[in-house]
Amino acid sequence: MRTKFNPKAGPDGGDGGRGAHIILRGNKNLWTLLHLRYHKNILAENGESGSGNNSTGRSGKDIYIDVPLGTIAFDEETGEKEAEILEDGQEAILMKGGRGGLGNARFATPTNQAPEHAQPGEPGVEGYKILELKVLADVGLVGFPNAGKSTLLSVITAAKPKIADYAFTTLSPQLGMVEYRDGKSFCIADLPGIIEGAAEGRGLGHRFLRHIERNSALLFLIPADSKDHRKEFEILLNELEEYNPELLEKDIVIAISKSDMLDEELKAAISKELPAEYPHLFISSVTQKGLKELKDQLWQILNRPVD
Repeated sequence: MRTKFNPKAGPDGGDGGRGAHIILRGNKNLWTLLHLRYHKNILAENGESGSGNNSTGRSGKDIYIDVPLGTIAFDEETGEKEAEILEDGQEAILMKGGRGGLGNARFATPTNQAPEHAQPGEPGVEGYKILELKVLADVGLVGFPNAGKSTLLSVITAAKPKIADYAFTTLSPQLGMVEYRDGKSFCIADLPGIIEGAAEGRGLGHRFLRHIERNSALLFLIPADSKDHRKEFEILLNELEEYNPELLEKDIVIAISKSDMLDEELKAAISKELPAEYPHLFISSVTQKGLKELKDQLWQILNRPVD
């Protein structure tokens, strides 16, 4: 900083600004990651260089990536989980910008009052991240394909899932809000149908099972025309246990769907088949029989006082 009137002034080089961060931010108004499908490469800007008069350079403008609640970020190479977004407005730095360099004013000492060197800034980092969405719902519908999950969801909520008479009609989770009494409500998710061997990846495999981890309670839907209701329930339970034994610690309710075709004698016979430790109800989405009782049961479970 040599001027006409101060020819022996000291160094005045300012520090450089840091590079921009890439930050994940929770947004409760988003439900999918579809908006990121066509924006796979994201480049953050550099920080500006420092300038004279000890002026620090501007840091790069951070890039925010809005994601739905329930999003998890993994490193592609290591598979390590790096961030988990669970709340609206929650932020997590996905990629850090490089640290800004130090100007020559930082290196002035009593014996070296005019340093002619500065520290360069650090380069930013590069990498690939995998974003995965696990559905956040109060109740998850569990059952084989064609158990009537989508039909039930369409009746008790305003959701309009695809319904057809073939396996795997639902290929991605469908969410709906169940209106309860006095303006209260809870969220229910129709998850892709499970098949035997799903824990090993058969059918929709892990695409289905990963969403179950986020549900507070599980509603097992078994059709009334099943050949063996107990066996069907045990197969579903076994798939969950093989995938993650902690899933069995969740509250479980069994609903026998399509029960409008059953008389009291058949209902009694089916009740004897089912395990006594889990509550069960007989429902019909077509006639809406038993749906009020089902809502009551689920609401009580979701709002039970925590010990």
